[in-house]
Amino acid sequence: MFAGVAILANVNQTASEKAEEFGFRAGDLVQEWLWDDDVDDTIRENIETLTGEELVDEEYDSAVDGAIIWWRDGDDEDGLSDTIMDAYAVLGQDGPLWVLTPKPGRDGAPGANTVQNASKTAGMNASTPLTVSSDWNGIRLRAFGKSSNR
Repeated sequence: MFAGVAILANVNQTASEKAEEFGFRAGDLVQEWLWDDDVDDTIRENIETLTGEELVDEEYDSAVDGAIIWWRDGDDEDGLSDTIMDAYAVLGQDGPLWVLTPKPGRDGAPGANTVQNASKTAGMNASTPLTVSSDWNGIRLRAFGKSSNR
């Protein structure tokens, strides 16, 4: 019984508790898009603790080292593609770009192909979702033909 609990704890102890799994580093400036009151503040706080910097909002118009986009079903898929392109435009040196979505079964969870389709429209490849908290998944995006140095 205790071993099962330990395994579950390790599964849930992913990027939300180890923000470095997002690919962010100390000193990175990370931009946050589509924030709302339903986001997981633990994820935000852990990124800020790791980087030592507060997240900047989507109005910030200088280069950043990474970006997270909070996206929920019901938001416009074309709008997600536009947001991905906007976020990538200020992302320096192909830094980490993530779309965070509610997990399947949670309110606002998108369909299985929604982020994939929006990513392709924006010229990006989407990775397999990573559990980043009990309620949110993270999907890392990379430009077609780009590999990550992080």
